[in-house]
Amino acid sequence: MGKMTGFLEFEREVSAETAPKDRIRNWNEFHTPLNEEERKKQGARCMDCGVPFCQSGIMIKGMVSGCPLNNLIPEWNDLVYTGNWSQAYNRLKKTNSFPEFTSRVCPAPCEAACTCGLNGDPVTVKENEWAIIEKAYDQGVACPNPPSIRTGKKVAVIGSGPAGLAAADQLNKRGHSVTVFERSDRVGGLLMYGIPNMKLEKWVIDRKVDVMKQEGVSFVTGADVGKGYKANRIMKEYDRVILACGASNPRDIDVPGRDAQGIYFAVDFLKATTKSLLDSHLEDGNYISAKDKHVVVIGGGDTGNDCVGTSVRQGCAGVIQLEMMPKPPVKRAEDNTWPEWPRVLKTDYGQEEAVCVFGEDPRIYQTTVKEFVKDAEGRVCKAVIVDLVSKKDEENGRTLMVPVEGSEREIQADLVLIAAGFLGSQSYVADAFGVQLNARTNVDTEPGSYRTSVDKVFTAGDMHRGQSLVVWAIREGREVARAVDKSLMGYSNLA
Repeated sequence: MGKMTGFLEFEREVSAETAPKDRIRNWNEFHTPLNEEERKKQGARCMDCGVPFCQSGIMIKGMVSGCPLNNLIPEWNDLVYTGNWSQAYNRLKKTNSFPEFTSRVCPAPCEAACTCGLNGDPVTVKENEWAIIEKAYDQGVACPNPPSIRTGKKVAVIGSGPAGLAAADQLNKRGHSVTVFERSDRVGGLLMYGIPNMKLEKWVIDRKVDVMKQEGVSFVTGADVGKGYKANRIMKEYDRVILACGASNPRDIDVPGRDAQGIYFAVDFLKATTKSLLDSHLEDGNYISAKDKHVVVIGGGDTGNDCVGTSVRQGCAGVIQLEMMPKPPVKRAEDNTWPEWPRVLKTDYGQEEAVCVFGEDPRIYQTTVKEFVKDAEGRVCKAVIVDLVSKKDEENGRTLMVPVEGSEREIQADLVLIAAGFLGSQSYVADAFGVQLNARTNVDTEPGSYRTSVDKVFTAGDMHRGQSLVVWAIREGREVARAVDKSLMGYSNLA
């Protein structure tokens, strides 16, 4: 695939990034794509490797290697190289419902497993995917294509995140009548309000949703099923129901002073900012402001980084990001060999911007909060942090991070954002439909199944598997669509 000697002739080149000092002045995406000829060269780098780990999507040591969607990456890389853009789009869409999303927000496990990366730099798979889908829109190839025949079956999808949208898209293509219920005022779930605008501009979501509407999918916003919107009404009106509400129960931290004002979950901080940005360009003031505040972000993952980038754009006085785990190595360790996911140091856009503004990396490793200190008005003003050290639990063999005695110290904290992940789904939707939950508070199903304990009710995405990547949500959405289709028709021809 690609040019036989392309990986020897061409170096890896990626889209240019706007300098941090310039991009923090707005909320826009900040990459300038390569021109078409340069992009073809990047497609040419895809080597005829024989075993394309990039599309494997297998689990190695608890981490995914390759694309969970099993995208036909070598095929469309070759089509990019030869300039057959419409064919590249057709091959891409066979496995991926939303390349316009994944090409912007996916961490690219495909590239981590690329054979070119074994002894050099991997192929720019993610950016090639972006080029294919944007070219398809420009050329009118990614246009509405409604089904010619309807089955007369009705399916309700609760939740409009990537899993719910993928399920709706697939079932609509099959000819079923699909209605998506979303509790927020805009469609998109975590894509809309959980991911900042500079990573995924919201017109990208609206563009795809408009295509889906023209293809026949119905959307109902402001429908909080299980609260204001009755679940029994949906059960009566629809032949099947899919629960795809995500893992939206944030993990809290239990330390003295947690009840202080000025401590928020990251998801609430990010959602409020994006909503105000979309509603009024932040002029309404209906968001949690970091302006002139010393911000402490608890959590070192992608959400924590998004909080850092958002705080910098809001004009914070300083930002610190606490990470419980040790600082990763710059290069792969000997026990972290290709094609495993590389556990190496990654400096993301928000951290780059904090370095630019404040002169140092905001991350403090092997550290956590021991206590919050309040001022006279009950607002958080300081955090007591403590160093951590790894220690093996002799009973179960697990490695624990335990506090180092005497390492306590205070830092200023005018705003605290908890980005410690999610524990599972919020239970009220599951309770409304009467489905069982497992020990992790995810909706329970038999292994390998998407059927819940209630007849006609299925589940998918983070609500089913727990907090995960957008690509896993899309995969589950497609798979639950096939399961629902088979239960309705006796067979399924959905991919």
